[in-house]
Amino acid sequence: MQIIQNINPYIFRGYDIRGVYPETINEDVAYTVGKSYGSYIQDLGKKECVIGHDNRLSSEALTNALIQGILETGVHVTDLGLVTTPMYYDAWIELDIPSGIMVTASHNPKDDNGFKFSFDERGNAKGEMIEAFYQYTIKGDFKEGKGTLKQYNIRNSYLELMKKSLSFGDRKVKAVIDLGNGTTSIIAKEMYEMFPIDVTVIYGESDGTFPNHHPDPCVESNLTGLKQKVLELGADVGIGFDGDGDRLGIVSEKGEYIPTDLFMVLIIRNIIDKVSNKTFLYDVKCSKALEDEIIRLGGTPFCYRTGNSYTKAKVAEMDLAFGGELSGHVYFRDKFPGFDSGLYAGLRLLELLSKTDKSVSELLEGIPTYYSTEEIKFASPDDIKASVVEKVRLYCEEKGYSMLTIDGIRVQFEDGWALVRMSNTGPNITARFEANTKERLEQIQREFTEQIEKYNK
Repeated sequence: MQIIQNINPYIFRGYDIRGVYPETINEDVAYTVGKSYGSYIQDLGKKECVIGHDNRLSSEALTNALIQGILETGVHVTDLGLVTTPMYYDAWIELDIPSGIMVTASHNPKDDNGFKFSFDERGNAKGEMIEAFYQYTIKGDFKEGKGTLKQYNIRNSYLELMKKSLSFGDRKVKAVIDLGNGTTSIIAKEMYEMFPIDVTVIYGESDGTFPNHHPDPCVESNLTGLKQKVLELGADVGIGFDGDGDRLGIVSEKGEYIPTDLFMVLIIRNIIDKVSNKTFLYDVKCSKALEDEIIRLGGTPFCYRTGNSYTKAKVAEMDLAFGGELSGHVYFRDKFPGFDSGLYAGLRLLELLSKTDKSVSELLEGIPTYYSTEEIKFASPDDIKASVVEKVRLYCEEKGYSMLTIDGIRVQFEDGWALVRMSNTGPNITARFEANTKERLEQIQREFTEQIEKYNK
């Protein structure tokens, strides 16, 4: 292993380190990150960390190199082995070690990989914290030492956490779960069979090439197999999970995709009378229907920037019972520790269904109707995507549009909205549009698509 002197700055993103294996992330990069990380956390008074990895083909090799770098700085490492990201979060709590790295690229394509990491009790690094770590890394002034390595199995602890955080009713719900060949394959079947659920598993073999579909359950086209199986079996619901298990996607008994913001409506309706803090957080991508419903129920909506590292931290900071974002990250703090677990979120929906005779579609009745696009991605190189968003913002300023600028720009119209922001997980600009009518939606989408494409060259 060798230290990389000219490490690629674009792999240091808004929420994590992420790139393509082996072009921008490889064993030498992992070793360098390990040397830097072990040195950095010692400056913060930490001497131990936890490491886990997902089932991507490159993850084990990257993990070994990462651990070697950390050990050579004198930091002690607890290796969790192959785990989902939520299992890794549970280990923070179980072991009382807030410093750690999860080797994963979450829902990104199979050739991507990266590192989600925390330095200390502040939780996942983000924004300026990652920029400071990059600057520290390129200086290359690393500590020397001899750390120790031990293994730890978090499996039983994680399963026990699920048992004590759920209480099912009398109805035995029929569910299909799509593991997408991701890391949830190591534990999902056993977990779901602990509860009174009639569960069918599809794509349940661990395979880091993700042969059946891309590992992102919040893109409807990835749920075709799940929809078909729900309809074939007459199941009550279908639930899909991403590559590292911290997100979910939902299909109703009719085989219809249910966006996360509507799932959040179901949860908020269920818990609002049971919690004292009736403020609920959602991100800028979410439909106005969620805001409307929170207000109708007597709660307070709080719109925040996108990004798991940001939304999870804000939910904890504000001491909220529940929050989430359109991408499938949701945070329960009413009877769960607050980290994002797709498997737990799915079980919460099944718990809810077990205590009613209504279908998912019936539970969704009464939500205001808006017409929305999916999240749309425009390929945009990392070195220009910020300037493209800025030029669109200037266009909106010249037009006198009302804007929310907490994360890119969300342009507020009386009859709809447009969101344009740069992705923090890949070389993309992301956009989403919503309006009261299909015709108005087409107008808004056309206007902002033209502006993005005009500057995205």
